[in-house]
Amino acid sequence: MAQYTPMMQQYLKIKADQKDAFLFFRLGDFYELFFDDALKASQELEITLTSRDGGGSERIPMCGVPYHSAENYIKQLIEKGYKVAICEQVEDPKATKGVVKREVVQLITPGTVMEGSMLDEKENNYLASLSAFDDGSYTVSYNDLTTGENSVALISGGFDAAMSELYSRPVKEVVVASDFNEEHKQMLSERLGYTVSHQDETEIVPEFHKLVEDVHQDKLLTGFGRLLNYIQHTQKRSLDHLQPVKIIELKQFMTLDMYSKRNLELLETLRKKGKSGSLLSVVDKTTTSMGARMLKKWMERPLLSADAISTRHEQVEGFLDQFFERETLRDELSNVYDLERLAGRVAFGNVNARDLIQLRNSLGRVPNILATLAQFTHPKIEKLYEKIDPLSDLKTLLDESIADDPPITVKEGGLIQDGFNGKLDDYRYASKNGKQWIAELEQKERTQTGIKSLKIGYNRVFGYYIEVTKANLRHLPEGRYERKQTLTNAERFITPELKEKETMILEAQEKSIELEYELFLEVREKVKTYVKRLQHLAEQISQIDVLQGFAQVAEAYQYVRPEYTDERIVNIKQGRHPVVEKVMKEGTFVPNDIYMDESTDVLLITGPNMSGKSTYMRQLALTAILGQMGCFVPCESASLPIFDQIFTRIGAADDLVSGHSTFMVEMLEANHALSHATENSMILLDEIGRGTSTYDGMALAQAIVEFIHEEIKAKTLFSTHYHELTTLDEQLNHLKNVHVRAEEYEGNVVFLHQIKEGPADESYGIHVAKLAHLPDVLIDRASELLDQLENAQPDKKVKELEESEQQLSLFVEEAKPKPVNEKRSSEIEKRLHSLDLMEMTPMDAMNELYQLQKRLKS
Repeated sequence: MAQYTPMMQQYLKIKADQKDAFLFFRLGDFYELFFDDALKASQELEITLTSRDGGGSERIPMCGVPYHSAENYIKQLIEKGYKVAICEQVEDPKATKGVVKREVVQLITPGTVMEGSMLDEKENNYLASLSAFDDGSYTVSYNDLTTGENSVALISGGFDAAMSELYSRPVKEVVVASDFNEEHKQMLSERLGYTVSHQDETEIVPEFHKLVEDVHQDKLLTGFGRLLNYIQHTQKRSLDHLQPVKIIELKQFMTLDMYSKRNLELLETLRKKGKSGSLLSVVDKTTTSMGARMLKKWMERPLLSADAISTRHEQVEGFLDQFFERETLRDELSNVYDLERLAGRVAFGNVNARDLIQLRNSLGRVPNILATLAQFTHPKIEKLYEKIDPLSDLKTLLDESIADDPPITVKEGGLIQDGFNGKLDDYRYASKNGKQWIAELEQKERTQTGIKSLKIGYNRVFGYYIEVTKANLRHLPEGRYERKQTLTNAERFITPELKEKETMILEAQEKSIELEYELFLEVREKVKTYVKRLQHLAEQISQIDVLQGFAQVAEAYQYVRPEYTDERIVNIKQGRHPVVEKVMKEGTFVPNDIYMDESTDVLLITGPNMSGKSTYMRQLALTAILGQMGCFVPCESASLPIFDQIFTRIGAADDLVSGHSTFMVEMLEANHALSHATENSMILLDEIGRGTSTYDGMALAQAIVEFIHEEIKAKTLFSTHYHELTTLDEQLNHLKNVHVRAEEYEGNVVFLHQIKEGPADESYGIHVAKLAHLPDVLIDRASELLDQLENAQPDKKVKELEESEQQLSLFVEEAKPKPVNEKRSSEIEKRLHSLDLMEMTPMDAMNELYQLQKRLKS
């Protein structure tokens, strides 16, 4: 350390505490980065790498960014998952001898971003913590620093369940203990793409006890304590806007695991990241950013309470019934800024005067919103009206205090309204009239001296002065003018009168700006006292925005209100896929009924590729999700049970990160469904077993269907190409065959996309290949081979069966007990007699007898 200059020693000491972050070290008008930070930042930000002498034997790598444009560079690093420590000068360089004192004033991480330019206005920015316990349970805690929202959930289903819970929200960063499982940390980082940070301290300090008054479980307190300590450590400022912790009672919401959310494309599509093509893209008719965020929350957690679902549906009906009032409401809502994040910025202390103008304008819309809501006649809309606090006292404060067109910065004046503070008005009067007096003095001096070119000017070094050209110096009266500066062609003077006014004007300007800043801070502190009320207003406006958006969707796309019963009956008339019908030409989507009475648990769906099997399956799941989140649904009518969980296995994709093939992913997702589903769940399985050999795949598919039918009894849609499985309806009483109708016409297949009862008569695989324009010679050869295989198949099966029976007979004869050891013989004989070989497959029977044979020979 001693080899470096005092400033570089200061840098190295601060950097030692910020090892996992880029240290933006303030030097004058720049943030500088040194050593490895500089090398890496110059690559990531594509900025010039230089060097400087730091007192050591070698020059130090260095790069920097201007402080006034640093936000854009910080944003780039945060978006790549890095952290940035902001190190500022915390004392006046002019009043300091030696090295200026510097401190890290904020650690910006992907989960603690507050700056608006770094945020998606329609998406929460969650920081999460994950805490593991010895009994295999986890707590997941969430915080959105921009809104102050806090919540925590207890997870009992192991690490996979915890990952699914995290996947349900837009999490940017996860905080764990330093001794957290390394393999699990890697999965969080590489598989889910989170920045992983560490925090061991979990004790909640007294000043934040009010946030956890309703939390009484030690595990939940530990989980949230870890999160809160990390926030305190990184932010180093007021956290007054943090809201009390909400306990997420997972049993109140439909469970959607990470596989189902991905496969159903709720928030984004599989092929390309982004909203377009997702369910969200269809139903998002919100007009505010905070409403858009609430819509996502509702989609991520559909309700299980019939009463809560009914309340939302009635509110949607209320908005749907009055078109003109709803349009007026939408216009008013569209002019409301993000109250939730504005409240967060106020509490955080980084709000400026323009932010407060946005807040004032938004509050100015609330009376109109209330007046419009009062025109709706539905009683459920009246309930929404009653919950709104217009905050008229805050609106009055902002009207009286903040100037209508303030600057972005808060230290250059122009922030405060005239009339708000008497002393400020006096300063402004002195400054304004002083300048007028200067203009009048200039004219007076010209008249008295007869020097028409005489002028009064100002600069920062000399202040105000009277300037006279050298040719006119002889006209100046004796004694009154005091020389101040000599120029090449002129002299500058000051008079006692001008000096007096100069002091008054400059003092008025300086003190006016200082006082304005103090007054602005006072106003900002007063606004802080309204944060809780602002957050409540934001929640009510968001809810209204989502519900009116649902009404807009229902009217635009002819959605209907679903009915819910305690019977296990699915009865959808003319159901449609909400996304697919939007991308097709109007009127071309073929709707279908879905009917599963109490005696039908499994629909076995057959039909060719491209015929619409997956669409049919997905539309049932999306209809259930839409209904239970409070939206109307795309069909003519719908009667449904309330589903507690939805599990899907649709589509094929390798999981390259964890080294899993398509077939392994398929089996893992199937296993997850079979392990967690109940009779009140919905299971969608598409083409299970296709990733292995035909007989392996068919055996697995049948075993899975049988297991669901006999053990789980969940409402299940199971699509398959294995036509052999269609005979299962003869053995399984609660299974029903349906197929997607297709017709062959002049050698071509025509997909009708209609679901009909009974199994499909063929797969039309070669016809689909023909539609894909494979070469004619290839299509002809495939047809020829298909004929040969179909004709040869019966003989092959007979031969296999005969060989199996012969082999089985040999094993049975050879495995008969011999009088070698009486005890051993008796044991094997009992085991042999206990086997029901005729009920076993030939392979299982042979394996069992082989094991007995080994036992006998031993």
